[in-house]
This record gives sequence, structure tokens and C-alpha cells, in this order.
Amino acid sequence: MATIVANTQGLEFLPSALLATIMAKLDVASICSVASTCKTLNACVSQIFSFLPNFHLLEIAAPINLLRPLLPPNPCLRSLKIDCSRLDDSAIEHLVRPSLHELYLHNCEDFSGRLLSELGGRCRDLRSLYLGSLAEKRGRAIHISDLEELLSGCAQLESLSLMFDVSFCLDHPFARVWATAAAQLAVLEIGFIPSFMMTVLLSPSLGPEQPPSHVQPLMFPHIQRLSLSVDYITDALVGTISEGLMSLIHLDLRDSPIMEPTVTCDLTNPGLQQINQHGKLKYLSLVRSQEFLVTYFRRVNDLGILLMADRCSNMESISLGGFCRVTDTGFRAILHSCSSLHKLRVSHGTQLTDLMFHDISATSLSLTNVSLKGCNLLTNLAIVHLVTNLGLSYLDLRDCRNLGNEALVAIGTLPKLKTLLLDGSDISDMGLLYLRRGVMGSLVSLSVRGCKRLTDKCISAIFDDSSGKYLQDLDLSNLPNLSDNGILLLAKTRVPLVELRMRECPLIGDTSIMALASMQVDEGGWRGSTLRLLDLYDCGYITSLSFRWFKRPYFPRLKWLGVTGSVNRDMVDALARSRPFLHVECHGEELGTGPWDSDGLDGGDQEEVDELEQWLLEGGSESDDEEMGEWE
Repeated sequence: MATIVANTQGLEFLPSALLATIMAKLDVASICSVASTCKTLNACVSQIFSFLPNFHLLEIAAPINLLRPLLPPNPCLRSLKIDCSRLDDSAIEHLVRPSLHELYLHNCEDFSGRLLSELGGRCRDLRSLYLGSLAEKRGRAIHISDLEELLSGCAQLESLSLMFDVSFCLDHPFARVWATAAAQLAVLEIGFIPSFMMTVLLSPSLGPEQPPSHVQPLMFPHIQRLSLSVDYITDALVGTISEGLMSLIHLDLRDSPIMEPTVTCDLTNPGLQQINQHGKLKYLSLVRSQEFLVTYFRRVNDLGILLMADRCSNMESISLGGFCRVTDTGFRAILHSCSSLHKLRVSHGTQLTDLMFHDISATSLSLTNVSLKGCNLLTNLAIVHLVTNLGLSYLDLRDCRNLGNEALVAIGTLPKLKTLLLDGSDISDMGLLYLRRGVMGSLVSLSVRGCKRLTDKCISAIFDDSSGKYLQDLDLSNLPNLSDNGILLLAKTRVPLVELRMRECPLIGDTSIMALASMQVDEGGWRGSTLRLLDLYDCGYITSLSFRWFKRPYFPRLKWLGVTGSVNRDMVDALARSRPFLHVECHGEELGTGPWDSDGLDGGDQEEVDELEQWLLEGGSESDDEEMGEWE
């Protein structure tokens, strides 16, 4: 012990520049964790943040008063990634830095279009920009001049992601504005844009007062990746993109019609034939979402897919959603034509049957990622043929309701499977035992949501002494026969789960919460629950008693919590105040941390509290904890 104390005291004799240089190798969360260990390291933090090249803080949404000391003047800052849920225009001066090359701002609902103009005026060297949900809160607006200043000012942009509605440009000369975008732009993502607007942007047009023989240069000449959400995917849109973007490698189109498309506002067989005119396309996604209306690509049949497959022999990834008239003949053409295909996703393929895969072993395919969501005619036989691709690491069979235990026997032979989604299938507890042979040794994510035959015994089938130890994400939602006894078994496994969903389980109650709160895991000496996401929405026996177990120090890593707000609205509000970095949802929203979770804040996993929260909130008031105590 004396040696440890002496070593700790010795830190104050080391040069602060040396300590700062070492700590700068860590991510933001780890820096904060280290800073909370002693005064010497804490004193280095302000110095570190003045020359840190990358500042990524996406897992929590810090308000400006907590974020300000972490973002001092820093001419070395090149990459900034922030969750802006609690920020508004007053934070612009702290976020918009002339030195930035990469800027990722998620959840910008409370910002106005001023953010765009400020970026264009001050971030001249910006190479990559992502803006999510800009000005979506009522009272916030974006003007066409804001977008024009962004596009003209950030002349070095190579990647631009505007994940919000850009249709505000419609009443303005939007083609002229977009023409100012950086010529070297290689990646373009737009949250929503009307299809005719995109068609106009990409169509060669005559210049003003120019002879008819003069054609203006094409828009976005160097785009390699294009991802759009539109109102309707049409022949005109697909044709214009395929003809005009000669360097295109990745095309992702999604629409969400609010009414049944007419012939002129839909995709047909001739439209599909226009795809990949320049032969460079490797990744293709055409998906019709059913968010607002149950509708499909009703004017595309096998002929259209056959015509497309002739041009797509070099494709590596194909995702097709909503092609209700395409049968096994069309889908098999893809399997037999695209020898380099490793990712195949088909959703709502209402005429897809086992015949699609009956001779897949005769192909040279090495599929690693397969999704067949909502293909209701598939049976166990299809899976038996599919798993001849032993390299499968991702398998999505959600809403394939005819799949049963025989399918699990086949799936159990896949040695590299990481993600398995079985929502709504006809499997039983006994069927899950078949996964123990090999799959459970590698599986990271498992979903059995809505598998009505499963009981508490499914926990024992998933976890034993040798299986399920690597599982991080588990979805047990909508299981009518899962009770507290099953969750007690889960807690005893000591598996370090990160995400656990148990929504709409009528037999789950307070006992489950107490068991999870007290759960200890074996890895790395951790004491306490490792859960970052817990969804308990509409669980039948959850009462106000459970809320005391969500106070510190229980669930120290929890970032997302789903509950039923009507249990006790006052306690929900008190919990949200006492743990300001905990996202509490109580209206049935599906929980998730989104794509920024890859920057997970993993520093300091040995502690029993979240050091990042502790460091940001040190000296904070305990009034909300006391308030929750009163409600108990």
C-alpha cells in the first residue's frame, strides 16, 4: 500500500506537458475518467483540451454550461462530434471552429439555419460535415441563403450529410444554389428531398443566353456515394442518377409514399433497366418504406429484376424492399448473376419462397449478411439451403412466421454468426438449445421478440457455462410467458449485457428490476450492471417501487431507459432530473443509440459509477435524489 501511495504522489513531480501528452492519446470519456482520480491529473485536463485534435462526445448530450469548459480555444482541433440535443444557436460560437476538417452534429433540432451560414463563413477547410435534424423544432427556420452560404463557403467538402428536410428550397432557384457545392464532393446524403427536385438538379440544362448546343456541366461530377430519402422513387429519378453520376459506386434510395403512386410517380421495369449504366455500381439499395402507407412497387415484376441483373454482375451488396410482384425467378437471377455478392437484403418479399435458395449451393456466392424480413412464405427448408454459406455473420429472419426449430438446427452450424434476429418466428425453448453447438459461442446480438412459445426456460437454453458469454444485445420483448423467474436466471449468468429489451412482457415486474440492478458480472472485475439500454415499456407488473433502483449507484452505465410514464409521472420526471444524461422515454418509443454508438465511451470500466457523468457534474446538487426519496 505504501508503494501505491508513493507512486500516486510521484505524479505531481512529472512535467505537466508529459502527462498531458499521454492523456491526449485517450478518448474524451477516458480523459474525464482519469481526471477524476487525482488532483494532479485533473489539473492537466484544461491543458489537454486546448490541443486535442479529436473531440468526440456522442453518447451523452451535454448542455452548454458543461460543454463550454471542455471546448476551450484550440487551433489543433480537426474533428468534432457532438450530440446537440441540449444545445441551440447560443452554442454555435463554441462548435464552429476554423481549424475543423470534420464536423458531426447530431440532433440539431433547436438550431436554426444560422448554423449553416456560420459554417460557410468560418469553416473554409471543412472536408466532412454531418448535420442531423436541423431546425426541426417549432419556431426554427432555414433560409435558402443559409444553405447557399454553406455550399459556397465550404469549398473543400468531400462528404456532406444533411439529414433533414431540404424541400424548403422549392420556392427558390435551388439549382443555382446547389451548383455552388464543392466540385470534389464524393459523398452526399440528404434526409429528405422531393424526387423531382433531385431530378432537376442532376439534369443537364441550358445555360442562360447560351446557344442550344451549349450544355452546362453536370452537377456533382465526382459523387461516388449517394443516399436519399424521397417522396417517390421514380423512373425519372433512377434514370437521371444512373446517367448523370458517372463515378457512382454506392446508391441508396428510400421512399415513404403518403398515397398510392401513379404511373408517372413510380418505379417500373424500364426504370430498373437504367441502373448502373456506367458499370461502376457496387452497392444498391431500393426500399419502399411502409411508414405512412402499406404500399409496394406494384409496377415491377420479374422482368424488371432480370433486366437489372444483367447490368449488376459486379454488385457486392443489394437491398430490395417492397417488391411484391417479384417471385423466386427474379430473386434467383440476382443470386446467379452477381458472383461477388456478399450482402443481400429483401424485405416484404411477399412472393419469395423456398425455391429461391434451393440451388444456392451451386453458385460461387460467399454471403456474409442476409436479411429476409417479412418474407412470410419462407419455411425451414429455405434456411437449410441458405446456411451452406458458412461465412454468414448477420442473419435477419424477422417476421418469417413459418420458421421453427428445424431452422435453428441449421442455423446452429454457422460458426461465424454474430447477429441473429428471429422476431415472430415459431421457435420454442427446445429449439434454442440447438444454437449451443456453435452459434452461441460467437453470437453478439440475439432477438426473439414476439416468439410466443418461449418461456422462462429460454434463458437456460441461451446461457449455460459455455454459451452466451459474448452476447451483448438481447431482445426478449413481447414474450407473454416470460416472468421474473426468467430474469432471475439471467441475472445469475453474470453475462455483461449492454442492451436488454423486455417491452410488453405482461409478467415482468419489480423483482426483475431488483435482480438486474444487483447483477454483477465477471469480466474485468466489474461490480454492478453493465447495461447501457433497458427497455421496460408496458411490462405488466412494474410499479413505482422499481424507480428507487434506477437511482445511483444502481445501473451506473445506463443511458437509455424505456418505461410506462403512467406508472408515476412525477417519479419519471424526478428520475430524469436526478440523472440528466439518462434518456428516459415513456411513450413507447423504440430505444436506440443510433450510428454514433460506435464511438462508445468505454473508459474506466472498473468503476461502479460513470466517471464521465461524475466529472461533469461534480459538486452538483443532490436535491433530485432527495425528491425521488420522498416519492418512495
